Amino acid sequence: MTAARTMTLNMGPQHPSTHGVLRLVLELDGEVVVRCEPHIGYLHTGIEKGLESKRYQQGIPLTDRLDYLAPLSNNLAHVLAIEKALGIEVPERAQTIRVLMTELTRIKSHLVWLGTHAMDVGAMSVFLYCFREREQILDMYEAVSGQRLMSSYFRVGGLAADLPAGFEGQVQAFLASFPARLEEYETLLTQNPLWRQRTVGIGTIRAADAIAMGVSGPSLRACGVAYDVRRATPYSGYERYQFDVPVGKVGDVYERYTVRMAEMRQSHHIAAQALQHLSPGPINVADPKLIPPPKTLLKTSMEALIHHFKLYSEGFSVPAGEVYQAIESPKGELGVYLVSDGSNRPYRVHYRAPSFANLQALPRMVEGRLLADVIAVIGSLDIVLGEIDR
Repeated sequence: MTAARTMTLNMGPQHPSTHGVLRLVLELDGEVVVRCEPHIGYLHTGIEKGLESKRYQQGIPLTDRLDYLAPLSNNLAHVLAIEKALGIEVPERAQTIRVLMTELTRIKSHLVWLGTHAMDVGAMSVFLYCFREREQILDMYEAVSGQRLMSSYFRVGGLAADLPAGFEGQVQAFLASFPARLEEYETLLTQNPLWRQRTVGIGTIRAADAIAMGVSGPSLRACGVAYDVRRATPYSGYERYQFDVPVGKVGDVYERYTVRMAEMRQSHHIAAQALQHLSPGPINVADPKLIPPPKTLLKTSMEALIHHFKLYSEGFSVPAGEVYQAIESPKGELGVYLVSDGSNRPYRVHYRAPSFANLQALPRMVEGRLLADVIAVIGSLDIVLGEIDR
């Protein structure tokens, strides 16, 4: 018998279906993947080290660039970690707005995933449908922050500004139309025989293996593990919201699809509850060391002018110590490990990035499968390389 001959193939680092600058070294026996080795580092942003040179409030815009499809989720994890180190809790209205905006962000992120994942597999129309609804959420981003993508809307101690006039009606209009839009996506895909052939039974992983590799978010829940940080360790008042944690059974590409579709319905439900919880009140803590004075005072009060100048030139200090704060981002458990030396800048910042951990499971999912399945599996993981290469 002659020894089997294999071929080594580089997929990337510029392949359009790898969702960022990712390189996969694939060993193939014909069209079957024998070995898959992910190579990262082509998009290193240096965000973690960059945060160590920025004052605490000053570093928030850097966090937008991690998972750039869910900037407000990154903002939230970062400011919650700093607030935990400071021992403060933001007012109820600010918490409610944070929940509302991060759930809209979850929908927005899942819409990009659905559109691009379907296009990777060959379903072109879904992309256009998904971006129609995503534009509505980007309009809401622009309304609250002036930016459609990198919004930097959350602040240590609260928010950059209150909701503008008419914003609640804008959200209500979106929530009223979105369930029918979800049904349109499912009509196109869920029972589509071609979609099912490309996704059912593809890229399976056992729950025990997923847990051992640190997989989280929809990719873990598709294996039947009902772990959601919002439920396990609530933050920002999530304990006041009623929602289900969708799970699958076998953990294949198809169930990662069905779990995310169900999650968009749950985010819609949470956002509707947040609108009901909204009540008048302050949006920032009443601590002059953290929050700048109203702009109307700057022209009439020297004390306010000095306060404003010192806050933006020196910032504030955080007591020495270390904290870890996790949230449920659209990709999974996003954790922030922050170390303070008592100065106005963090001594160390490290992110527990869900895309980084989820990517570890890719070889287990694709080895023994066809080369064409690799693209479907990568899309189902919903990785973002900005979050991986920090």
